[in-house]
Amino acid sequence: MPIAAKYVHTNLIARDWRQLAQFYQDVFDCEPVPPERNYVGEDLDRGTGVPGARLTGMHLLLPGNGPDGPTLEVFQYDPAGTAVAPSIHRPGFGHIAFSVEDVPAAREAVLAAGGSAIAEVVQLTLPNGNQVEWCYVADPEGNGIELQTWL
Repeated sequence: MPIAAKYVHTNLIARDWRQLAQFYQDVFDCEPVPPERNYVGEDLDRGTGVPGARLTGMHLLLPGNGPDGPTLEVFQYDPAGTAVAPSIHRPGFGHIAFSVEDVPAAREAVLAAGGSAIAEVVQLTLPNGNQVEWCYVADPEGNGIELQTWL
C-alpha cells in the first residue's frame, strides 16, 4: 500500500553552491527560499553518515508550481566527496527537466550562462501522435538538464 507523500525537493551537490544556485536563478528564474543553510555537528554526522562534514547551501523554488511548489536544494559538502563524471545514461538520477517555450533559445541561454551542450535539439513523435521538442544540456558543473516543449 502506498504511503501518503508529497514531492518536496531534489538535492544537487555542488562544487560551488553559490555559483550553481546563481546559474539556476539567472537561467530558469528559480527563486531563493530563505534561510541559507549552514549545518555542522554531531546530528549532521549521524544524519548523513559523513563524519566531520559541514553542509552549506540553499533551496530554490522551481518555476511554474506556485509558492509552495518543490525546490531544488543546492548544497555543498566540506570536505567534498569524490566526484563522479556526470552522464545522461549512468544508472541513478540522470537529469532535471524544465518545460520551456522555445527549446533552441533556452539551450542558447544555458550555453551563454556557462552551461554546455550534451546533444542536439530534436523532435520526437510518440506512439499516440504527440510531438515533443527537446534537448540535453548541462549546468556549469556538468549536471544534466532536459529542455522540452510539447508541440
